[in-house]
Amino acid sequence: MTSFGILFRKELHATFTSPIAYTIGAVFLLVLSYTFSLTLFATKVANLNYIFHQIYVLSILLVPALTMRAFAEERRTDTLELLLTAPVRELSIVLAKFCAALVLMIGIFAGTLAYAFILGLYGEPDWGPIYAGYLAVTLNAGLLVAIGLFMSCLTENQVVAAALSLGVFLMLWFADSVAYMLPRPLDLLAISLSLIGHFKPAASGSVFLSDIGYFVTVSLLALFLTVRRLAER
Repeated sequence: MTSFGILFRKELHATFTSPIAYTIGAVFLLVLSYTFSLTLFATKVANLNYIFHQIYVLSILLVPALTMRAFAEERRTDTLELLLTAPVRELSIVLAKFCAALVLMIGIFAGTLAYAFILGLYGEPDWGPIYAGYLAVTLNAGLLVAIGLFMSCLTENQVVAAALSLGVFLMLWFADSVAYMLPRPLDLLAISLSLIGHFKPAASGSVFLSDIGYFVTVSLLALFLTVRRLAER
């Protein structure tokens, strides 16, 4: 087995044996189940658009709690130095942590497939926007996890790591809201960096390559910065 495979199994075990993972999953599914039931009975509309936006908000609020321990805890306990001196590449370490956290998020999202099943059983939903919505929340989760890992590698304090992650997420969320106060070309840059601006079209069923490129590019940039940060230690 490759070093990445060994590290990935280790991170998966650490992730799925942590009470934080089950707490996040429980909060996600409880809130989403309440929203789905309430909205379905109130509107009787067979779509999951509101669920995808609820997932977007919950991801921003809860992913910092998932990623805050990734490197901060290992730096505090000095186990990161042992890991970095082992015959493994920094890239393998970062990708293992990234994939393990993303697998957890996708597992949580998979629990919401029950809502799509219910809609298909009792109604005639448009499946195109539902497929696009799940793509959007997955890409969004990947971006948030990647940024969260980078914030975690900057400090050994978990609370600080979570606060930094949440701060960056909120700045990306509301980037387009301050665009009108900025001169050109900074206003266009703020609009281009807007998280909700790229998430909303895909969650509504309109998938554009520019939006996919945004999520992939920012995720790769965050992972690259994390690898470089580890390489400097």
